[in-house]
Amino acid sequence: MEETSSASGSARFPVAVTVLAVLLTAVGIYAFHEHKVSQQLTEQNSAVNSALSATRDQLNTLSSRLDALNAQRGPEKPAATHPGVYRKPLNAASSHHRIDDPRWKTMQGQLDNQAKQIEATRQDLVNARTELQGSIATTHDELVLLEKRGERSYYEFDLDKSGQFYREGPVGVRLTKANTKHQYADLEMMVDDFKVSKKHVNIYEPVVSYSADSKTPIELVINAISKNHIHGYVSQPRYKGSDLEAMENPGAAVNGASADPKSKPSPERQRLDLPKN
Repeated sequence: MEETSSASGSARFPVAVTVLAVLLTAVGIYAFHEHKVSQQLTEQNSAVNSALSATRDQLNTLSSRLDALNAQRGPEKPAATHPGVYRKPLNAASSHHRIDDPRWKTMQGQLDNQAKQIEATRQDLVNARTELQGSIATTHDELVLLEKRGERSYYEFDLDKSGQFYREGPVGVRLTKANTKHQYADLEMMVDDFKVSKKHVNIYEPVVSYSADSKTPIELVINAISKNHIHGYVSQPRYKGSDLEAMENPGAAVNGASADPKSKPSPERQRLDLPKN
């Protein structure tokens, strides 16, 4: 029994030594880790303290500069105010009063005058368009009524699409295209031996042209459009500009005839009848 007890006691001793060694090792490792963490915290605290010290120094420097500036300016004197007196509040520094420039007023006046002239011209165009539309005949009967006024001469025509010009009163006319769907035509006109192209002439739209010896326009109006065919009329002033001048100044015409006995009125003027008062 004594031998067995000594044997078991000798077997427990190495185990106890091993456990003790493991515990010492673990304690040593933990102590080393804590030392390392403590050292890092100490370094971080030192860095933070250094930064705070630098910031504190900067604040002290700025405070010193502000104190020096305030000392140079001196103490501010309060503004003297009188009781019962209204003081107008100061305007913000960003607000500015616009100074009137005389050149701007001149330019504005010129713009106003131009606007008035444009409006007057537009009104004249509207009135002229109204007069033209009021003198357009859409049928043969209306054309007869216009001719009875005695102000203009009217020439009714029927034109087919062709390569030749047809003489219609004072102008020559040639039809190049007739569009029945949209009711318009393309024309070419000979006015005083000059060829003039008129594209996209709508039905009832007056085509206005001037001859060399008249200040009143010649008008061409289309009042019917069919396939390759148009129907309409041409109107011209009953009297030419020279005839009207002779009627307005009969004395000048008589003096001219007496000064030059060989000069005779043209045959066309001889056929004209003077208007009756």
